[in-house]
Amino acid sequence: MMSNPVLLVTPKRHGDARGWFTETYNRDTFAGLGVSCTFVQDNHSLSVPAFTLRGLHFQTPPRGQDKLVRCIRGRIFDVAVDVRSGSPTYGQWVGAELSAENGHQLFIPIGFAHGFVTLKPDCEVVYKCSDTYAPDHDGGIAWDDPEIGIAWPIPAGTTLELSAKDKVQPRLADFDSLFPYDGRPLAPLA
Repeated sequence: MMSNPVLLVTPKRHGDARGWFTETYNRDTFAGLGVSCTFVQDNHSLSVPAFTLRGLHFQTPPRGQDKLVRCIRGRIFDVAVDVRSGSPTYGQWVGAELSAENGHQLFIPIGFAHGFVTLKPDCEVVYKCSDTYAPDHDGGIAWDDPEIGIAWPIPAGTTLELSAKDKVQPRLADFDSLFPYDGRPLAPLA
């Protein structure tokens, strides 16, 4: 059986009285988890207000991006949505809380839309990408599409901070996927 294409990774932290050390990426360790992409770009975002929502984003083939996401300050709820044509889990999502405290990372492969909402003010998120930004291949899906039904942990009555782009993303029903299904099932994150 093939492994879950979306992976929640918890790097080991080695601590003492001074603090801790962790290895956030090692090509051989990740290859052992089934992640064999080559990362070529690192991104870093700061979201000042709590409940800033970014996503759901992807780059279309042939410029798709695998992503390895982590939160280095604050706390976010990070989401991946299966947008692979022909996938039995098309339109389904998985999510995990990533924080500076828990050190969790989420690997999101090509064929999944990605987004997150900040749960605290002043959140910093860094992520590795397997291709550089290609504006002609930039795409997205509406973060609040009821067909997807993401259970965002947003308190009732909260005003979200959204980009102009994220306010007008298409619904899943209006999206023609260019991502092929590769046989890997979407499974709950452990």
